[in-house]
Amino acid sequence: MSFGYQVLGFGSGGSAPAFVAATGGTETTSGNFKIHQFTSTGNLTVTDAGNSAGSNSVNYLVVGGGGGAGPQIGGGGGAGGFRQNFPAAGDAGLAVTASQYTITVGSGGGANQAGNDSVFSTITSARGGYGGSGGYSTGQNGDPGGSGGGGGGSTSQASPGGTGNSPAAPVSQGNPGGTGGPGGPDSGGGGGGASQAGQNKTPNGTDGGNGSPSEISGTDVTTAGGGGGAGYNTSIGSVGGTGGGGAAPSTAGTPNTGGGGGGAINAQTGGVGGSGVVWIRYLYQ
Repeated sequence: MSFGYQVLGFGSGGSAPAFVAATGGTETTSGNFKIHQFTSTGNLTVTDAGNSAGSNSVNYLVVGGGGGAGPQIGGGGGAGGFRQNFPAAGDAGLAVTASQYTITVGSGGGANQAGNDSVFSTITSARGGYGGSGGYSTGQNGDPGGSGGGGGGSTSQASPGGTGNSPAAPVSQGNPGGTGGPGGPDSGGGGGGASQAGQNKTPNGTDGGNGSPSEISGTDVTTAGGGGGAGYNTSIGSVGGTGGGGAAPSTAGTPNTGGGGGGAINAQTGGVGGSGVVWIRYLYQ
């Protein structure tokens, strides 16, 4: 005999919502979103991958380590690569599984040295290129990178900045560095490239390119600024780009921004690049 009972399951109304759950880094929340900030290398441990009824993907901002600047009317260091998928219209985010992800936060480069890559999952943000060294008659070209370093200053030849977005990312992660020299005794080093377009050279050294803002952390934060190129006139220096770029002469890029270092004058060493940073964000409830 049947009593007419009907057994109901989730199949008739869809799966119950499940949300991404993870631990690692410095954890904060903003409304229904959880944010993990990594200022040094560590692990993001995903304990629940969620589902499409709740959340099953994450947004990221990955910034590489900034490049160091050059000496002797040196070019500014390039910013570390800037890659994010927040916010992106129609972008469902980066899918995750219940597993452990190693987060690599790239260190900044020493004087006249490139920075180091930052990595999360399949996303690699390239290190910032170093700023070229200057000289009376010739200057060193800037180094390529996520953003390129500025060319070194000289009196007789142009020293191109390093190319940006190198290696190429699907969406550009940076810009070229500025050209250093020539143009007489007051010929400054090129400014470091940044996540936004770089600046034109000036006799007193080129300002670094400005970085890009993001609200992935729940507040507006700007990263990936280029370092300022040094001027031949030692009493005047260029400024670093917004987002952690170091000013000339020889100011370091700000840690955990991927900012490039500021170029050096005379026998000084160039400013070191700032370390990178990684943010992960997802709907958690």
